[in-house]
Amino acid sequence: MSVVREIAAPSNQVATFDLLRVPALGRFLRWRYSRIAFQVPLLFVGMLMVAHAFWGPQLAPKNLAALLTWVHFRGLVVVVILLVGNLFCMACPFMLPRELARRWFHPRWNWPPALRNKWPAIVLFVFVLFVYELCDLWSDPWWTGVLIVGYFVAATVVDALFTGASFCKHVCPVGQFNFLGSALSPLEVAIRDKDVCTHCKTHDCIQGRRDHSGETDMSTLKRLPVIQRGCELELFQPNKVGNLDCTFCLDCVYACPHDNVGIMTRLPAAELTISGTRSGVGIFERRFDLTMLVTVFTFGAVLNAFAMISPVYALEQWAAGVTGLRVEWPILSGIFIVVLVLEPAIILGAAAAVTRWGVATREPILGVVNRFARSLIPIGFGIWLAHYGFHFFTGFLTVIPVAQNAVIQAIGQPLLGEPLWQLSGFSAAIVFPMQVGFMGLGLLGSWIVAAVIARDMSPTRTWSAFAPWAVVHALLFASAYWIMMQPMDMRGTFLGA
Repeated sequence: MSVVREIAAPSNQVATFDLLRVPALGRFLRWRYSRIAFQVPLLFVGMLMVAHAFWGPQLAPKNLAALLTWVHFRGLVVVVILLVGNLFCMACPFMLPRELARRWFHPRWNWPPALRNKWPAIVLFVFVLFVYELCDLWSDPWWTGVLIVGYFVAATVVDALFTGASFCKHVCPVGQFNFLGSALSPLEVAIRDKDVCTHCKTHDCIQGRRDHSGETDMSTLKRLPVIQRGCELELFQPNKVGNLDCTFCLDCVYACPHDNVGIMTRLPAAELTISGTRSGVGIFERRFDLTMLVTVFTFGAVLNAFAMISPVYALEQWAAGVTGLRVEWPILSGIFIVVLVLEPAIILGAAAAVTRWGVATREPILGVVNRFARSLIPIGFGIWLAHYGFHFFTGFLTVIPVAQNAVIQAIGQPLLGEPLWQLSGFSAAIVFPMQVGFMGLGLLGSWIVAAVIARDMSPTRTWSAFAPWAVVHALLFASAYWIMMQPMDMRGTFLGA
């Protein structure tokens, strides 16, 4: 068993490109109001979605709230994460009401120590997945609007009462999804020069920048007002590793007086091969809550896709016949417990047991699971990308006729033209090879990450440590491939049942 490595700083010497060095774009992103410039348009779109959810047509394919939420938003999130990074959290419209609320309600409390983990977000993640299936949210614009409003209220209330970015770090299930997915992104907020951080005495990137005015005494500096806050997610840049918990808010960029923080290129998924202490996160492989978050993320991807094919209805009918139940929620609860609890416990536990036997270690089974859990992220994200990408690519043009129809209903004039209901997107035959490619890349990424973890665990018995997890990843790929081969519900569109 290898000794856990301490990480003093990310290795930014390998970065070959810094987005903040691009002349026009970099200048815009370094502008302290650039985030608001992204948030305002999305907030406007969100308000339109809420209005259409409550007062527009309640047929999902004709409603902007249902269509944009369940087809376009989810698809764009995974595609943008893969190509760029966590841009949704950067442009998150839920944070604007929160910022306004903080002008009148200054947070007085710290987030409870017992909840300074991912358990609240895990519970909400599972809850949203469950309610989505139980209430058929994709076909119910009104309840989709309620969900959007609830999100705005939750973000505002939590961060109006608690200091820091408590909602983003501990509560928001969408944020946790983005954090894990952005481990595969090509960009990372990181320092440019380690030496600059080594000689920095004020640590403005995390403590916030104050009007130093030549003052060098630290006790005096801490009493000065903060003119630009630092990272509210407690990520100290010199010790930060990867994108976990990073919302790309760029507060650290604005706060650094040395202009030493950039948006740097890096090898996607490289952060998953690194062990040791991460600022704001601690030691990944010693946090069972992170293991559970990754497990729900990965097996939830399979479950969410499985729920959209006809075999799940046959399974529910069989369960109803066996149990005599005539309501759905107990049967659906059973499916969730099997797929998100029992199945992972058996599969991951068995893989860990075989690994212990193969490398002759006394490390507990849970310790081995924690160690290899992060290798599930690439295949999990590949499945999400294949699933959400299917809906997005087969229906990305459907927003045009829905918007045209919404304008006609709102003002009585076809300012955008008559609705072109025939518009859809790529055919399923074109999208399917893309789905297989996404999952294939995820499988390859998981194998690479697991191989590195296995090598660190046992340099002399790397194959014995790696093989069980390679089988787990292959099983997940095979399950997802079979699901993608089935006819999938075209939920929220006119493209299918």
